[in-house]
Amino acid sequence: MDHPGEHKHTKAVLNRLARAEGHVRAVRRMVEEGTACPEVLVQLAAIKGALDRVARLVLSDHMESCLRSAAEGEAAEAAWQDFKQALDRYLG
Repeated sequence: MDHPGEHKHTKAVLNRLARAEGHVRAVRRMVEEGTACPEVLVQLAAIKGALDRVARLVLSDHMESCLRSAAEGEAAEAAWQDFKQALDRYLG
């Protein structure tokens, strides 16, 4: 499915992903250097939280742009099915 709407949070998503990427690299270094497991777990929890916040932004963008545009057009059912599949994969 193409992306019919504009995504107003793209810059914020990219910025947050860049920070998370840097954080993952830092945790990798911690593991390589033998940092204590509890410290690594705390940092992994922070990364997980950061990625969850990114996912919420992406979800918000999708609902505000793609689903709204699809609902106004003729592609509502296809957009809904795509969204449900993506959400199922995300939620695991």
